[in-house]
Amino acid sequence: FKIGSILFFIALIILALSKNIDIFKKYIHYVFIIVLVHNILALILGYSVASIAGLSKRNRRTLAIETGIQNSGLGMLLIFSFFNGLGGMALLAAFWGIWHIVSGLIIATYWSKRRI
Repeated sequence: FKIGSILFFIALIILALSKNIDIFKKYIHYVFIIVLVHNILALILGYSVASIAGLSKRNRRTLAIETGIQNSGLGMLLIFSFFNGLGGMALLAAFWGIWHIVSGLIIATYWSKRRI
């Protein structure tokens, strides 16, 4: 399922970007900032709430990743199913998905190299 789900997700991203390439070119700088700020705030909030709750460092990291890496694939499916792939929404969800994979891999790699 892992490879299949990644391929399906990539197909959704390609579909979203191909149908909205003009919107992508026009608004990518806004979308990038919105997605980046949202992701950073979610990671920090997840880690902070777990810290306040007194969870272990391992659980804090888990909650940060779970909070920071939302299900953008589900978001894109909802956009295509109920909103007819509305351009701005599809673009935001597509970039959101790409960035969350990148940021999730970066933070997971960083944390995996540090002892808990």
